[in-house]
Parts: sequence; structure tokens; C-alpha cells
Amino acid sequence: MQYALLKKDHLNDFISKLAQEQKVVAPVSRGFGQFSFEEVADASRIILKHIPTILPPKKYFMPQEETLLEYNLSEGQSMEAVVECQKMVLFGVHTCDLAGIQCLNIAFSERPKDFNYLIRKNKIAIVGLECNDYCDEYASCSLMDNHFPNGGYDLFFTDLGDFFIVHVNTQLGDELIEKTKVFERADKSHMDTLAKMREKKRGIFKNEVDIDHQELEPLFKKSQNSKVWDELNKRCVACANCTNVCPSCYCFDVTDELQLDLKHGKRYRRWDSCQNEGFAKVSGGESFREKRGERQKHRYYRKFLYPMAKFARFFCTGCGRCSRTCMAKINLKETIRSLITEKA
Repeated sequence: MQYALLKKDHLNDFISKLAQEQKVVAPVSRGFGQFSFEEVADASRIILKHIPTILPPKKYFMPQEETLLEYNLSEGQSMEAVVECQKMVLFGVHTCDLAGIQCLNIAFSERPKDFNYLIRKNKIAIVGLECNDYCDEYASCSLMDNHFPNGGYDLFFTDLGDFFIVHVNTQLGDELIEKTKVFERADKSHMDTLAKMREKKRGIFKNEVDIDHQELEPLFKKSQNSKVWDELNKRCVACANCTNVCPSCYCFDVTDELQLDLKHGKRYRRWDSCQNEGFAKVSGGESFREKRGERQKHRYYRKFLYPMAKFARFFCTGCGRCSRTCMAKINLKETIRSLITEKA
């Protein structure tokens, strides 16, 4: 069954049946127009129409802090690898966040492979949710070509009024369909409704910045010495909010922590950021990117230039989180416009 139908009255049954067997997380309201992915037992708290969550779903694939090794030398053992993970269903993932997970999959599948990430990824079922309209003015998902579904999910829900049409993309997705037994088979009329919605959507989602998608890489190649980075140097406060909320940033720091008996301890990693002052420091106190503008430039290049050379894809997903959360009001779309104007 490639496409299935779920009446909205049965969404609660779908979520609650899954939650009886495993952890289910979905977007819920945190108040003040903010949302986050949290564990749910049914559909009562789930918000279907929302701006991107405060933190992207990468927090389940790459936790903010996770133990990698544990030491126990008192019994002659040296160390034991640890993978902290559990089976779960991740419901309501927007296409921009699906793109972010795809970026992480690529980065952590490189040699040497990150088995902690890959093991955890294989325990998470992903249920995507389509945006039929813009979430807010910060989004640039059309520019990044992430406004339509492009894989990376097991099931994908599209809201068509009284029902969801659901694309079944993997065997795991098919198993979820069979397990819950609340779906119907989609027919031609449902597919026609989906096609009409997608055609309407093409008229809603337009390129948010006056530049073609394929011209972004050449733009940044020409902007190495741009004055725009000097301007960002004056504005940036190095809070690192932009990287903490980015769905495709994956930098981390590793720490070994021994107890006072020097026999027990652990090695753990936690999120780090290229925007932090100490990130590019080396022995002697020298820094490769001492100025905040240099660090901002590096952040943009890690989204629009470097990954194109290495992975042939952009690592900006167009979610708009960096612009939403920036304490200095640095806006990604405005920065790109400034670079375009400067090179015109």
C-alpha cells in the first residue's frame, strides 16, 4: 500500500495505540507561540499547525549530552562502550526537519562512522507532516527546495481537511499501518485532492530571496572578503543560539570525567558550537576565528559552500530557526540579500 487514508477522528487512536508499545514524541505547545517535541500518550496535546519547534528533532538522534564510555577499573575492567537509546516514534516532522535529519545521516555515516548515532537512528520511526502554507516570515524552505517532501521518512501525513493522506515510504511505515489498524486505502479521488493541494501550494511557496537555488554556491564563493561579515562582526553577541537550534549542526565536544577514586568515570559528549569563542582555539591561545564575524562567516559557509563540495547538498534546510532565535536579530535571508546586493 503506497498511500493510505486516515480520518482525523482516528488520529488519536493511531497515536495512543503506538504509545502503548513505545515512546511517541510529537510537537506540543509551550506557550507564547513556542512549540517543542515532547512525549505524548495520545493526540490531545499534539499541535498540527505550528512554527518549527524550539529545538529540532535532532535532539533525539544526537542528544545534547550522551555517555560514550564508562570506566570501572576496580574489577579489572578497562572501559565499556555505551549507547543510550530507545525505540520511539517521532510524529509531525516538517519537511525542513526531515532535510536536517538527512544531513545528519550523511555526516555521521562518513568514515569513521558514528555508531552511537547510527544505532539510535535505526530505532526511531519518522512520521513526517506536510506544511500546506508558510509557518512564518522567517522560513526560506522554498529557496532551499525543502517545501515538498523528499524522502527521509517512514510515513508522511498531508492534511486534506477531514482526513490525512499518508505516503507509506518504508517497510517500517507499512508495519505501523498494519499494527494500528485505523487506516483505509486511498482511492483516485483522494489522490486528485492531494494533487490539487500541491498545485495550490506551488502558488503559495515562492523563492523567498531574489536568487536561484543553484546560484547560492557561486555567491558564497565570491563573498570570501565581503564587508557583510564585518557588519555581522559588529552585531553578533556570540550566544550560539543559531547553531544550537539548527537541525543540521552537529559539532560536539568530548570530555572524560573521572571520579575521585580514579577508578570509575565516563566519557561523554555534548553539543558544541563554532560560534563559541574557544571553539577554534589551539595551544598557546591562538584562534583560527577570533572575531565574531569570522565565526558567522564560517557558519554560513558550513551551510552553503563547504557541504556542497563534500556532499553535493546544502546543509541549510530553510527552517528559519537561526533567524527566529538570534539575540542580535541577524536574519539569514537579509544576509543573503546583502551579499547579492554587494556583488551586483
